[in-house]
Amino acid sequence: MDIFSLPEMALLSCVVDYFLGHSLEFDQAHLYKDVTDAIRDVHVKGLMYQWIEQDMEKYILRGDETFAVLSRLVAHGKQLFLITNSPFSFVDKGMRHMVGPDWRQLFDVVIVQADKPSFFTDRRKPFRKLDEKGSLQWDRITRLEKGKIYRQGNLFDFLRLTEWRGPRVLYFGDHLYSDLADLMLRHGWRTGAIIPELEREIRIINTEQYMHSLTWQQALTGLLERMQTYQDAESRQVLAAWMKERQELRCITKALFNAQFGSIFRTFHNPTYFSRRLVRFSDLYMASLSCLLNYRVDFTFYPRRTPLQHEAPLWMDQLCTGCMKTPFLGDMAHIR
Repeated sequence: MDIFSLPEMALLSCVVDYFLGHSLEFDQAHLYKDVTDAIRDVHVKGLMYQWIEQDMEKYILRGDETFAVLSRLVAHGKQLFLITNSPFSFVDKGMRHMVGPDWRQLFDVVIVQADKPSFFTDRRKPFRKLDEKGSLQWDRITRLEKGKIYRQGNLFDFLRLTEWRGPRVLYFGDHLYSDLADLMLRHGWRTGAIIPELEREIRIINTEQYMHSLTWQQALTGLLERMQTYQDAESRQVLAAWMKERQELRCITKALFNAQFGSIFRTFHNPTYFSRRLVRFSDLYMASLSCLLNYRVDFTFYPRRTPLQHEAPLWMDQLCTGCMKTPFLGDMAHIR
């Protein structure tokens, strides 16, 4: 999820609640524009960075595991780069807090105030070098040097100067559209999405309550599909009870994640729009970069097979109801 959208949604809901509670008339379009403009100003004018810098311990976690991931990649000969929209002063203080004073030695290229997502599509903005104080230099950029800091630029010059192209590049970002979409669709990079909410979702799906609820829900679905052929009064009564119980289980399972919205990955059994976009624009997704510590550097992630509708005999409901049977071509000859 876009972390900047969370306070925007919270502020919008609070203002709407205030207006409704005090019977104040308002135009929704004006309200939305004013709130988004205010959030943009706080971000663009640097106020947010100033507030965070005043209390790093409160807002930014220590990155011992992040440092371990980056150091491990460097030790195995990987070339690392950082592209961020944040200004150099904030990036420097934040990375010193997270990784340590020598953080710049971990990266072959560091680009700040990149202005993503236009960084990936706009060819007009050149790279500018910054000195140690963060002031702009005037010299022409003919190569990107390790240990130096660059501002703005564009992806096309980045590709030309580094020659890092295609699926040999793995780029991690926390926003599907601002970070990942163009890189995958236009440039063929491998992409990894950082989804902090995933940690809580995994914790929930590993609970006994969730597993029991989902297993029985799938079992009921399988039973309903098979029992609907029986139309006598007693069977219809059983079917009605099962349908009611299944609907209750669906609501319970949804509420385990969020009483109003459910999981960010599913709406009942259907993938959410966010989930579909996530699968489209990312090769990998994880709760944090530190998840890579669970795998060797040369580990290969293979795509999972997603069952299609005509592959239904292999789905979980058959397993749950003890009706597992792999159909043979002879058995399916009547299907057209």
